[in-house]
Amino acid sequence: MSNTIQYQHGKILVPDEPIIPFIEGDGIGKDITEPSQRVIDAAVFAAYGDKKKLIWKEVLAGKKAFELTGTYMPDETLEAFQKYLVGIKGPLETPVGEGIRSLNVALRQTLDLYVCLRPIRWFKGVPSPVRYPELVDMHIFRENTEDIYAGIEFMTGTEKANQFLDFLINEMEVNVIRFPETSSFGVKPVSKDGSERLIRAAIKYAIERGLPSVTIVHKGNIMKFTEGAFKNWGYDLAEAEFTHQTFTWRTFKQIELEKGLDEAKNALSKAKGMGKVIVKDVITDAFLQESLLHPFDHSVIATLNLNGDYISDQLAAMVGGIGISPGANINYNSGYAIFEATHGTAPNIAGTGKANPGSLILSGAMLLEYLGWDKAAEHIYDAMEHTFSKRRVTSDLYSMMEGATLLSTSEFADEIIRNIH
Repeated sequence: MSNTIQYQHGKILVPDEPIIPFIEGDGIGKDITEPSQRVIDAAVFAAYGDKKKLIWKEVLAGKKAFELTGTYMPDETLEAFQKYLVGIKGPLETPVGEGIRSLNVALRQTLDLYVCLRPIRWFKGVPSPVRYPELVDMHIFRENTEDIYAGIEFMTGTEKANQFLDFLINEMEVNVIRFPETSSFGVKPVSKDGSERLIRAAIKYAIERGLPSVTIVHKGNIMKFTEGAFKNWGYDLAEAEFTHQTFTWRTFKQIELEKGLDEAKNALSKAKGMGKVIVKDVITDAFLQESLLHPFDHSVIATLNLNGDYISDQLAAMVGGIGISPGANINYNSGYAIFEATHGTAPNIAGTGKANPGSLILSGAMLLEYLGWDKAAEHIYDAMEHTFSKRRVTSDLYSMMEGATLLSTSEFADEIIRNIH
């Protein structure tokens, strides 16, 4: 087998020495990339010795790409991710005034990476604002190509905004615009196809990992034909494609209406006893509260793009912040996957040794799991927990931990490597 990962019949085929393209990133990207790779390589060696290893291949994007090639996203970079299937990236800054909405969004849309996967877990020793952070174990499936990422906007006072306003009033007979002459307008597309593939991936993920529930988070009480439809399409999909593996909250309500609450509770209890995944829904604002008060009630979260943005940051804050929150952008239909640091470029601390490489390291662990190298990923999780429990941390966590030892970015990576057993 060559060094190129292949995708065949719904599965990725991984050689023992796969080529992994990586983007260093802007700002602190340079600070965190090399230490993160050292940790990932050490974990792979601890798990498999000389039998397996990653071959890192740098590709360009962001400021470094512009300085060397005159463009922020060279064609060669996209071609590398398409050829090698799986990659990883540091944080990228969106250039101002260059006609590019976001380099990150460009990557996601070009490769149709429709799932933004953000697993949220707590590591012992990490400071948390919640009382029982050990109960937090959630996996966010955020739709990654529609909603505001495909949003269409018209600025008030422009010809396009006036045309759109005229269309709404005269063609669509809309008469509820409160301040029509000074309103900007936005349209957010939400499709059945896009919703179904996101929710399908979330349900499969829960089934494969033996997780108890999928919560569809939406604002369908207000936006009935976009977010409300997202919820309904999710229930339809679960009941049609996963009849024997799921039990939906909609079915619970139907049984309650027809046969009473006791029968509905019996059906739910039976479903749980059979190991079925419980598919339910929660309004977004209620979920933000519930996730704090009852995190153990939610496991896999399926939601649209903007909701997922809010939820990802709140849940990350519950277990230490986005500095140690991993993420991935995945197309489960093609196999394409880019793992990434979920934080920004933090140019104010670039080059100072203050950056926390935890997010990129943990995203590397997700990459290893995606390759099927779970043993190496477990080495990273175990070593991270040992490091945090010893209170040897970078500056972002040092300020919140009593009796902690302050480490630089590189020293933190060295400490993790020492704790790989």
